[in-house]
This record gives sequence, C-alpha cells and structure tokens, in this order.
Amino acid sequence: MIRNRIFYTFKPFIPRQFQIYLRQQRTKYLRKKCTQIWPINPNSGKPPDGWKGWPNGKKFALVLTHDVDTQKGHKKCRELMDLEKGLGVRSSFNFVPERYNVSPELRHYLTDNGFEVGVHGLKHDGKLYTSRKIFQSRSIHINRYLKEWESVGFRSPAMHHNLDWLHYLDIEYDASTFDTDPFEPQADGVGTIFPFWVKGDSAQRGYVELPYTLPQDSTIFVLMKEKTINIWKQKLDWIIEHGRIALMNTHPDYMNFGGNRLDREEYPAEYYEEFLRYIKSKYKDQYWHVLPKDMAKFWSKNLS
Repeated sequence: MIRNRIFYTFKPFIPRQFQIYLRQQRTKYLRKKCTQIWPINPNSGKPPDGWKGWPNGKKFALVLTHDVDTQKGHKKCRELMDLEKGLGVRSSFNFVPERYNVSPELRHYLTDNGFEVGVHGLKHDGKLYTSRKIFQSRSIHINRYLKEWESVGFRSPAMHHNLDWLHYLDIEYDASTFDTDPFEPQADGVGTIFPFWVKGDSAQRGYVELPYTLPQDSTIFVLMKEKTINIWKQKLDWIIEHGRIALMNTHPDYMNFGGNRLDREEYPAEYYEEFLRYIKSKYKDQYWHVLPKDMAKFWSKNLS
C-alpha cells in the first residue's frame, strides 16, 4: 500500500502515456512470474459450505459489469448498452460521482431498460483508502450518491479494498475484489470464484462480496496488447467446468465502437461482442444470467 500511496501522490505529474508504459512493463514481468495462478488459480474452485447449485439447475452464473472511469467512457455507455440489448443481456454500469458529470438522464435510461447503476468510488484519485478517517469521511458522500441513485452496489477504483471499512457504506454488495489478478495495484486475490458474505456486527450490517472472475479488458487488451479473446475463453471454460460464476468487468472507456482508428488505450468493441456471442452459442440455456444486485440477493438469502 505504501507503493500505491507514492504512485498516486506523483501520478498527476506523470504523463499518461508514460504511466501506461510503466504498467505494461510491470505486467510483462509479472505475467511470466505468475503463470501458476493467472489467469487460472486452480485452488479457487472450491464451493462454499452448503452449496446446492444455481437456480433452475443452471450450470453456471453470468454477471456482467462495467466501470466507467472517465467522461470518455460515459459518452460510450449508450453504444455499449445497445450492443448488449441486441444480444439479450443486461449489466451494471458503475459511475464515479465526482470525477465527471454523471448524467441523470443516462442513469434513468439504463435502469428503465433493465440495467443496473452502481457507484464507483468517489473521485477515482487513489486516495479513498489512505486512512480509515479519510474513508469514513468520504463514505458519507458515497452513501449520499448511493441513495440518490437508488444503488445498492459499490466498486472501488483500481480494485483497492478493505472489506472491514466497507461496512461504512449502505450497500448490499461490494465488487472490489477478484479471485486472482496479480496485475492490480492491490493484488491480494480472495482465492475463490464464488461470492461470499462479509459479516457485520451489531452496529454494521453485512454485505455480499462479488469478486470478478474473468480478467479485465484493460489488462489483456491495453497492458498485454492481446489481439484475441482466447484468455477470456480459457478462463470461462474453466469456470464452467467447475460450475461457478463468470463475473466480468469491462470498461467502455477502452472500447472502440464503429471501427474508428484505435488510440493507444482502446480495443475493438467487437472483442466484447465476440465473447458474448461465444457464451450464447456454446453455452446456450446453460447459464443463469442476472444483475449483480440479484446475485447479491440470492447469495444473502441462501448462503449468508
């Protein structure tokens, strides 16, 4: 965490292009070092006690989420939403309340069409977890946005997390962790491809933690510069083999719609579309597809 604090202190003074270069070099090094635990950690497939399977006898669960990090990503949300509607799927869109202008019209348009809206940090400045005092202070503002947006879910920027401090938030679920992802700034994976209940106490209610289980698009397409979706397919097939949950996190910020010229931090949106079509064709009628809030309700009711 000390390394992260130093990085975010100097980040505003580091050119974006050089930031990406440094992350690409770090990712290249870690990828060679972590082949035994990424993209698959064989030890993360154990089911929780009392596990009886998914509703209606489905083989696995599918949950789609998006983190909207910037105004650029905000502008692409309708295109991403239309892509998903055309394929008959729904997802959650997590917005940063105080980094850019979050359109109320867009939020309502999403929810009116069966999508979900979540809160993605507060400022996306890397300082949310600097201290308990800072987190507690910012939680007051985050809770205000949760209430205003009628949201029940939260995800921290950069997947920073402290599951104890998250009890300050008025949430039904958090989604700031992962089963395995050595490329994240806080790389302590939770070691499971299942959700789990984070117990509260007499003063704080518990919540469901929803780890993402598929590698992020920014990792494989921006940092690793992959040109296929083979890593997604590999991990998905393993998840399904074990009857678990495929929880995906992608970013409209990095998607390029309409075949326009790619910039340094973009990949063709067709990659994401191809992945959804892969699921729908190869695993037709085999999965339980729900929004994060519905997964959280199911988990809290059956396995909390």
